[in-house]
Amino acid sequence: MESQPNEATKHRLGDLQLAIMRVLWHHGEAAVADVYEALREERGLAPTTVATMLVKMEKKGVVSHRTEGRKFIYRPQVSESAVRRSMVSEIKDRLFQGNTTAFVSHLLAEHDLDATELQRLKAAIAEKEGR
Repeated sequence: MESQPNEATKHRLGDLQLAIMRVLWHHGEAAVADVYEALREERGLAPTTVATMLVKMEKKGVVSHRTEGRKFIYRPQVSESAVRRSMVSEIKDRLFQGNTTAFVSHLLAEHDLDATELQRLKAAIAEKEGR
């Protein structure tokens, strides 16, 4: 599985694709029926929708499959951290013109943080300053 994408690698995933990836990251690999079951209550999708989306995701290079009898068993080809890094970078670039300070300031201003979350942020900043 990919750990660090190069700068040219962009992992833009829609909501359904991200939900499917979360199932695969959690399980390591899964058949279409397993992904369908994991998402059935939350999403109300048809099994064919899940199968079609997995084929599209394989074409994008974010999943691959192996055959086990008549089943296709899918597994992620990109890590959760690589997808998160790529998607957050895209948001930062598109909405804040790449300005990290503006992005973080927006998050702090627009979201309520409890004392524990603030302490974690302070620790992360201190760690970054120590590098």
